[in-house]
Amino acid sequence: MNRISLALVVTLIASSTPALADGVSPAIVSTGAPAAIGPYSQGTSVGSMVFCSGQLGLDPTTGTLVATGVEDETRRAMANLAAVLGAAGLGMKDVVKTTIYVTDLADFSKVNAVYGESFKGLVPPARATVGVAALPKGGHIEIEAIAIRR
Repeated sequence: MNRISLALVVTLIASSTPALADGVSPAIVSTGAPAAIGPYSQGTSVGSMVFCSGQLGLDPTTGTLVATGVEDETRRAMANLAAVLGAAGLGMKDVVKTTIYVTDLADFSKVNAVYGESFKGLVPPARATVGVAALPKGGHIEIEAIAIRR
């Protein structure tokens, strides 16, 4: 893509973004997902695109990791992701891309099975799964998503 095309894409996205008076898009916040554990938002939007920050298997009430295994961490991370999407007026059907970060790729089949539960009856989104050395709070899995308002 040349510079002019890229500039045009950036301009079109920026011009269609709902913004606050200072030009910043409002954060997407859900009490059904744990509060951000750093200087970032649970989600944000640009035009019709919604970007959900990575969700760990944290209990939204206590902020602690569910301590019952990678399957339960995955299930909780997906529930947290669904809560953030819900705060944006969206659901799993609107997800077009996810990225899964996992500390042990030997858990791939377990994660895959639980992850698939969230997309039963839907066209599953594009996805990447990445092995990482560590995750915040000692988590074993983190899942982020991009969704589209249709």
